[in-house]
Amino acid sequence: MHRALKAVGSFLVVIFLTYLGLLAVTFFIGRVMPIDPVLAIVGDRAPEHVILRVREELGLNKPLWQQFYIYLSKIAQGDFGTSVLTSNPVMQDIRRTFPATIELATLGILIGAGLGVPLGVWAAVRRGGVVDQIVRIVGLIGYSVPIFWLGLMGLVLFYAKLGWVGGPGRVDVTYEYTLTSVTGFLLIDAARAGQWDAFGNVLSHLILPASLLGYFSLAYISRMTRSFMLNELAQEYVVAARAKGLTETRIIWGHALRNAMVPLVTVIALSYAGLLEGSVLTETVFAWPGLGLYITNSLQNADMNAVLGGTLVVGSVFIGLNLLSDLLYKLLDPRTRVR
Repeated sequence: MHRALKAVGSFLVVIFLTYLGLLAVTFFIGRVMPIDPVLAIVGDRAPEHVILRVREELGLNKPLWQQFYIYLSKIAQGDFGTSVLTSNPVMQDIRRTFPATIELATLGILIGAGLGVPLGVWAAVRRGGVVDQIVRIVGLIGYSVPIFWLGLMGLVLFYAKLGWVGGPGRVDVTYEYTLTSVTGFLLIDAARAGQWDAFGNVLSHLILPASLLGYFSLAYISRMTRSFMLNELAQEYVVAARAKGLTETRIIWGHALRNAMVPLVTVIALSYAGLLEGSVLTETVFAWPGLGLYITNSLQNADMNAVLGGTLVVGSVFIGLNLLSDLLYKLLDPRTRVR
């Protein structure tokens, strides 16, 4: 019990220090950026006494350490301030936009991991063969071609020319006011309401940008899977398993992949986190009303409360997924568990 409590305590201390560091970084970046939040609110033509009054109301006339303390106290209460761009509380805007990003990134990582892991295993098993070369070329293209160019070409081909998918946005105007958003995830909301025509429309808008994100995550995941599998297939336990007469299928999928999944979990988790925060270009090309587009528009309009709030959410996602991958790592590899 003492060891368990000590492990939990150290775990909580790590989380606290990590979040404190994240808060400090976001705060000081906001202060050193050449953007005056007061001028963003009142305009650069406001009288001097108005500028001074707003600066005092925001606490920007106080020493930096006091500003940081006020910032921490507000964040602890869930107050990220008010967005200059939308005039809404930043947390309210994040609740509205983040589900769209989660929906997009989740389908993207399901495509990327669902195809990338089997392709990586296949390439490792057929090392040097045609399949291996194809997987490596697909991965190279995924690393090399800009995602905004692929997004534009995808819209031109599959939306404008062939009409196979929906266009920009999350849903057509026809369903925008008839589909009630309860959870923020339109696929779930449409399914719960039994509006299957709206469900199909939402899916048609989602499939193309999610496939692009999935392709880019597939390129990374398949490459890492191949590398991990090559390392495992060269281990002595694989030779011993073959000597015992186990089938090749059981050796590959039951033993080698199981061991390769230990580091692969971290790769998939970080890929998912990257999709949640790095889909800005995809959201811009497809006019997807997610968190990435919200942060980009806020930055362009000097809306620092929104930028810092969105950055803090993205950092929290990375921290959370890193911690989750560490827990899964311990479940998959008994050697890492506390004895």
